[in-house]
Amino acid sequence: MASSPSSPSAATAPAPLPKAELHLHIEGTLEPELAFALAARNGVTLPYATEDELRRAYSFTDLQSFLNLYYALMAVLRTEDDFADLAHAYLARAREQGVRHAEIFFDPQAHTARGVPIGTVIDGLARALDSAPETYGISTRLIMCFLRDESAESALATFEAARPHLDKITAVGLDSAEVGHPPSKFAEVFALAREAGLKCVAHAGEEGPPAYVWEALDVLGVDRIDHGVRSLEDERLVARLVADQVPLTVCPLSNVRLRVIDDLADHPLPAMLDAGLLVTVNSDDPAYFGGYADDNFTAVRDALGLDPETLRTLARNSFQASFLDEADRAAYLREVDAHGA
Repeated sequence: MASSPSSPSAATAPAPLPKAELHLHIEGTLEPELAFALAARNGVTLPYATEDELRRAYSFTDLQSFLNLYYALMAVLRTEDDFADLAHAYLARAREQGVRHAEIFFDPQAHTARGVPIGTVIDGLARALDSAPETYGISTRLIMCFLRDESAESALATFEAARPHLDKITAVGLDSAEVGHPPSKFAEVFALAREAGLKCVAHAGEEGPPAYVWEALDVLGVDRIDHGVRSLEDERLVARLVADQVPLTVCPLSNVRLRVIDDLADHPLPAMLDAGLLVTVNSDDPAYFGGYADDNFTAVRDALGLDPETLRTLARNSFQASFLDEADRAAYLREVDAHGA
């Protein structure tokens, strides 16, 4: 975790580059300390004796091994206060990491399946996000994701249950176990979302093939691709993504932790930038994957030898790829340009 603002190291360190975070699962920000605190508050017994023991469990062989722990720990999230506290904890860390705008995923099906009403989830998150500009200096958007390893019917039911709350939601997304669950499975619910005026994003091309990226674009009509690192395997797809400047929300530390890429030094991020792709750097599930937004920037800087101008390009890309209005986007881009000047 980043140093607190009052610590000597934080006081002397340069301010992080201003950035937007566009690929962040709020449930994936559940640090062991908060998990144990919420478990105690809600009378939930965790299958770990201590915070250190839980943290040692954060060692994954693939996406599914991570998801098993990820969903198990959600048992501590029960009330509106729990979801508000979770979001506040993330926003406090994000501020220290230079995040000025965050577009935050949440997984309602993972909570409604446990008997938590969808309104409890959304209202708790929204309470924290509504206070974010004043409390943390961060603007936010909320993105409701469908679990792709659940049925299309479950996604449709979730969307209908969320209709009374759509004023709090900017976009819909698609996440969870990718292989064997193509985007086309969710064509109907994404069409409803577009009809309702929502933006659309989808995880594709992480563990799944480039064909899933094509489907996300052409069947779901997405505005952004989450991950997309396997797009480089298809030259025609790369040409399409470059021509349309479809953003890719890449998560480097996540890619290494989930064995999508064995070594950060081999990450395709430089090749993606060289190809002209609109790439952004994000933290995904930072409590589990070893770092928040600026930690990812620092990690790719060090492992890939990225110079300051390339890092600035990544920061600019994050705002260009966001769902901000043009005036706010321009203001944030000016902050990036002024940083370190």
